[in-house]
Amino acid sequence: MESVDVLDQRGFVFFNVHGGVAGYTRKPEGWHKGGSGGKPISNVDLPDQLLLRWQSLVEPQAYKISIRIPQWVRDEMLKPEQGFCQWAGEWQEDYRDTITLGMAPGGIIKVWIGGSCLNFKEVGRYHAKVEPLGPYRGASKGKYIPLEPENKAYIDQHGIPYGSW
Repeated sequence: MESVDVLDQRGFVFFNVHGGVAGYTRKPEGWHKGGSGGKPISNVDLPDQLLLRWQSLVEPQAYKISIRIPQWVRDEMLKPEQGFCQWAGEWQEDYRDTITLGMAPGGIIKVWIGGSCLNFKEVGRYHAKVEPLGPYRGASKGKYIPLEPENKAYIDQHGIPYGSW
């Protein structure tokens, strides 16, 4: 992940608000449908637009996309629901106040919303454009983060499961 910027519904921009991990399930196919890490943001209103730039290291390729958040998503984020909280062992009122982004080779991205006690709902699946400036907006002069030898060996042996995303 190079950057995630958020434009909230008031028109304020929050730069570099990303956090998380490269993989969560240790399975190369499909999505895990939920949060895997994160970075809390203060003073941000409901999201209007997400702007992302990331590198797919296995290709290698840099991608960028701007995702408009539909009104139904903001409505869902404001609606309280009863959910079972595993960490508390009881049912509690919760909100879908978390946005999760999944990025995959080929420029595929999925977006979900969820809460600590609620299941994640899919917002949508999107296809990003290749970043013409390359990684780090050209600052790396076309150099990508290298794959670790064991990861490269796995990809050489098994390939990239493009159709699973």
